[in-house]
Amino acid sequence: MNLIDMHCDTLMHLTRRPDQDLGNTDCSISLSGMRKAGTLAQFFACFTYLKDHTEEGGYEGCYRQALRMIECMERQLALFPEDIALGRSYEEIMGNQSEGKISAVLTVEEGGILNGRPERLELLYEKGVRLITLLWNYENCLGYPNSNDTKTMEKGLKRFGIEIVERMGSLGMIVDVSHASDATFYDTLRYAKGPVAASHSNCRALCRSPRNLDDDMIRALAEKGGVCGLNFYGPFLGTKKESRIEEMTEHLLHMIRVGGSGFPAVGTDFDGIDGMAHMDIPHVSEMERLWDALKKKGIPESQAELIWSGNALRVLAEI
Repeated sequence: MNLIDMHCDTLMHLTRRPDQDLGNTDCSISLSGMRKAGTLAQFFACFTYLKDHTEEGGYEGCYRQALRMIECMERQLALFPEDIALGRSYEEIMGNQSEGKISAVLTVEEGGILNGRPERLELLYEKGVRLITLLWNYENCLGYPNSNDTKTMEKGLKRFGIEIVERMGSLGMIVDVSHASDATFYDTLRYAKGPVAASHSNCRALCRSPRNLDDDMIRALAEKGGVCGLNFYGPFLGTKKESRIEEMTEHLLHMIRVGGSGFPAVGTDFDGIDGMAHMDIPHVSEMERLWDALKKKGIPESQAELIWSGNALRVLAEI
């Protein structure tokens, strides 16, 4: 079994901890752990938190931090050239696999770093970024985020956001709607010319968080050919302080029932999860526990393989 994980925040930690690297880290994602999990591709997010950069010009500081994270990824690739390489396309990922290498897919989590400057999208693409999460939890130049406020959830893409979503499709980048408001989600499906995914979200029918997708959203994204990566964060699964395999399997089964076999994927959110009293799967090396749980639920191996990598790989083939 080959694993594709569509979201982790490991680069955030490695950028802050220069004494650590993918070969020697206490993060949930490590080279040895990915090897044990059979990782085909790991999406590495360049996540920036606006409030950390208020004294650096807000989103301008966030942009510089994202570039530092890309440099951190480049250092990992230079340190471990026999183990991991950039995966910028389906062909490159398959080529890396044939050479025994894990593929690192670079992403940006917080489209606000574009800050109204479309040329930054081109630069990020040239640096290897192949997915952008349009929003985090703040309004930005692209649109509006998920919120418990109904009026915010009804606000969608801004004019610049529409421009960027359309351009991402032309370049060959996945538009990520995790963290988006409901209206931003639907606007993205309307204007996207290329692949769309919810890299790390779950089912609102099972856990009423605005970060999750309701059934209509699941159906709409599935009809667009998109996928949803299962998020391991307890409050998005259903239990505030615990991340449980039982709830993970229920969300995956619901995704299949509503969105079809081609819809569910994996987007752990490893190294972006905190505040958990317990996690059934705290490290990528233990991913086999979820695989075994799916088999116990009666999910055929062919479906489990789609969840593990097949569905995400199909989306990657579109870029």
